[in-house]
Amino acid sequence: MFFVGIDIAKKTHQAAITSDDGKLIGKAFKFSNTIDGFNLLLEKFSTVTTDLSQFEIGMEATGHYWLNLYTWLSDKNFKLHVINPLQSDALRNLYIRKTKTDSVDSKIIADVIRIGQFSETQLADDKIISLRDLSRQRFYLVDMASDLKRKIIAMMDRVFPEYQDFFSDMFGKTSVQVMKECTSPEQILEIPTEKLTQLLKKSSRGRFSENKAKELKELASNSFAAMLSSDMTSLLIRQMLEQIDLLEKQISDIEEIIASQFAQFNTKLATIPGIGTTLGAVILSEIGDINRFDQPKQLIAFAGMDPSVKQSGNFVGTESHMSKRGSPYLRRAIWLAGVVAVSHDPLFKYLFQQKMNTGKTYSQAMGYICHKLLNTIFAILKSGEDYRPVYPPSIDVSKLAGDAINFQS
Repeated sequence: MFFVGIDIAKKTHQAAITSDDGKLIGKAFKFSNTIDGFNLLLEKFSTVTTDLSQFEIGMEATGHYWLNLYTWLSDKNFKLHVINPLQSDALRNLYIRKTKTDSVDSKIIADVIRIGQFSETQLADDKIISLRDLSRQRFYLVDMASDLKRKIIAMMDRVFPEYQDFFSDMFGKTSVQVMKECTSPEQILEIPTEKLTQLLKKSSRGRFSENKAKELKELASNSFAAMLSSDMTSLLIRQMLEQIDLLEKQISDIEEIIASQFAQFNTKLATIPGIGTTLGAVILSEIGDINRFDQPKQLIAFAGMDPSVKQSGNFVGTESHMSKRGSPYLRRAIWLAGVVAVSHDPLFKYLFQQKMNTGKTYSQAMGYICHKLLNTIFAILKSGEDYRPVYPPSIDVSKLAGDAINFQS
């Protein structure tokens, strides 16, 4: 039997062939991520033996660059293994010099396959991959919009610093319409009160009237702002507001598609407090097949929410932090769901407050909630049943909802 380790890269892969006793056969070699490169790989195999069933091939799940090669080799009925890079890292760390080269990496991957101490990376089906791509794109668009909003706030601090507190939501519909029409104090003062009143009435659906327009003009007349390049800053703010409008429309369009695709899975994730359609889609698509996890702690580690422990000799660190080794998208979704859960669900509010009462910081208490959510997610995905809260024996359930309203977060 021969073992082949392939170190994946964007354009050129590196392969190493070893015998069943771990000895390298020939030298490690490179081949391009093209059909010609793949054929070169077969030629190298044929110089060792013409019986291709004697080759067992392993590669790391590095980005998406391994997919083409994996599909091509799979069609030719090779025995393939896709492993988590963390598993090959464990063997790589045994090397004294810890050399990081493509040739060494390919040999290490071959050794991992030969030794057999690894778990397969489960391949997601097309529907899961599609849902994952949509969910990640939504996060990307949301982050772009948030970044633009931060820039607008910084610019408004220069041209009209008092404006940010005038509306309850600076990026609400009424405020945005005002900023598009008149951004600086000078522009506010130039616009007739009647026109400003109509703008406020229309955009707020009658909630704001002439008094609000007069208050805004008064605020503008007493503004303490840096007037340098205010016209150019106003132009930039209007352009960024237009960009936000486009991004929010794209986000809305993607969320509709996500909701439609998520419904096809008929999962019960959305019955869990804090998890709706959008976050449920992120969680489901990032986890994939729940059956590849035997225990909740494995799912917690996959999310990167397991503790990283520092230890040297007899010293063990007393402060633990999240390892953050897993999926950042899953970790983000779980944290966001936890924030919603402790704000609206009585049981999660109670659990959160119990941790806070013991002197834990906000982040530590939220970390505990995230662990609880991941345990719940594991159980729901395994069972396929609706969420049913499990209350600690010490809790008087009849009083929980009323008491939870008074908890401070």
